[in-house]
Amino acid sequence: MTLGAPGSAQLVAGNRAVGRFALRVAAAVLSVAVLLALVGLVSPRLLISLISNPGVLRFGQIALVVVAVGWLALFVDAWRLGRPLRMRQKQRLTSTVTMAAASVLAVSLVLTSAHYVGVARDSIARIFAGTTTTDPTAGRYNLLLLGADAGKDRVGLRPDSMTLVSIDERTGRAAMFSFPRNLQRVPFPPGSVMHKQFPNGFDCGDECLLNAVYTWATDHKQLFPGDPNPGITATEDAIRQMTGLKVNYYALIDMGGFEQLVDAVGGVRVNVRADVPITGRDGTVRGVIKAGDQRLDGYHALWYSRSRATTSDYDRMARQRCVMAAMLHQLDPATVLLKFQRIAEVGQQVVSTDIPASELDTMVDLALKAKRQKIVSVQFVPPLIKTARPDFSVIKENVGAAIKASKATPSPGPTANSAGRAKASGDQGAGSGSGSGGTGGSRSSGSSGSGSGSDAEKKQAVHELGQVCSAG
Repeated sequence: MTLGAPGSAQLVAGNRAVGRFALRVAAAVLSVAVLLALVGLVSPRLLISLISNPGVLRFGQIALVVVAVGWLALFVDAWRLGRPLRMRQKQRLTSTVTMAAASVLAVSLVLTSAHYVGVARDSIARIFAGTTTTDPTAGRYNLLLLGADAGKDRVGLRPDSMTLVSIDERTGRAAMFSFPRNLQRVPFPPGSVMHKQFPNGFDCGDECLLNAVYTWATDHKQLFPGDPNPGITATEDAIRQMTGLKVNYYALIDMGGFEQLVDAVGGVRVNVRADVPITGRDGTVRGVIKAGDQRLDGYHALWYSRSRATTSDYDRMARQRCVMAAMLHQLDPATVLLKFQRIAEVGQQVVSTDIPASELDTMVDLALKAKRQKIVSVQFVPPLIKTARPDFSVIKENVGAAIKASKATPSPGPTANSAGRAKASGDQGAGSGSGSGGTGGSRSSGSSGSGSGSDAEKKQAVHELGQVCSAG
C-alpha cells in the first residue's frame, strides 16, 4: 500500500493525521510532476527556465531528499502496523523482505532523482557561468562555435574550427558560416586592442593566421586589462569585423574531449560520402571510416572531423560542420534525460562558454526551432576567396546573402546535396563542396587559395546545409 499510496497504511490502521498528510504530500508531488510535463509540452522554454534556475534546483533537491526520508519512515511504520512479531516466522520473513525491497526501490528512485538535480545544478553553475546577457541584433542571435586543440606538437590552444551561427530569434531559421583556420590579414574593429596593434590586419607574418589570433591575444593578456579571456575577445572582434555581425555568445569545445562527448550522447549518425583514412603520426594508415550511412562512436567521429589525409583543410571543415548539424538534428530531450549525468560530467570538462544560466531557456528555444528548419550555409574557402589575401567585401556580401536566404520561405530547389552532385565533375569550392559531408569538397590543397572564384561560383556559395551529413 505504501509503495503505491504513501500514507494509506497509516490512514487505515495507524495515525490518520499522518496518513492524510502523507497522501496530500504524495498528491502534491504527483501534481507538480504532471504540471511540469504539461509545461514542457506547451512551453519548453518556460520549463527550461524553471529547471535551469539554481534556486529552484536547490529547493527541488532538498525537497526530494525530505520526501525520500519521509517515505522510508512510512514504510517502517507500515511494517510496524502489520505487527510482524505476531506472525509466523515464514510470514514475518516474507513481510520484512517485501517491505525492505519496496522501500529500497522507492527511496532509491527519489534519491537518484535528487542526485540528478544536484548534478544539473552543479553543471549549469560551472558551464554557464557567464554574467552578461546580450540582446539580439536586428532580431538575430549570433553564436560563435569554436573547436580548439592543444596538441603536443603545438604551442598554446588554437581554435582550428570556427563557425558563426546566426539564428532568427522568432523563427529559428539559421545561417552557418565557416572560416578556415589559415585565413590571413584578418581585420579588427577600429578602437579595439587588436586594431591598435594591427591597424592593417593581422599581418605579422606567415604564422599570423586566423586561428593564431586566440593564442596571440592570450600571450599578450597584459594588453587586455580586466579581460578574463582575451583570446575569445580578439577572435570575436575578428569575426565581427569580417562579417559585420556582432557575436552574442561563444561556445568552445576542447577537441581533446570531443570523443567523450560524442560517446556520452550515444554516438552520432552521419552519411559518410567517401572513405576517410585514420592515420598515425607518421602518416601510416591505421584504419578507414567507410563510406555510407553510419553511427560513429566518439573515436571515429573525432577522426571523421579531424582527418586531413588525402584531402584538404577545407574538406575537414565541411565534415566538422556536418557533424555539428547531425548532432543538432539527432539530440532530443529523451536522449539528454536518459544520459544526462554522463553528458553533464563530460560537458564540464570539454565545454566553455559565456552563455549565462539565465539565457539557457532562450538558447534551448532557439535550438528547438532551428532543429525544425533547413540551415543555410557558407564556407569561406577557395575559390570563393583567397586565404592569403582575402577580399573581405566578398565575405560580407555572402553573409548578407545567406541571412537573406535564411529568411526566405523554404521552396523546392537544389539543396547542398544536389548542388554538390552538380559540381562533382569539376572543382568544388566554397559553396557546394562544403555541403558534401565527405571528402569531395574543395580540391585546393594549398594553404593560400588560388583565386577569388567566378560570379557563378560565388552565387553557389550560399546553399542549404540541411541534413546532408545526417542519416537520421
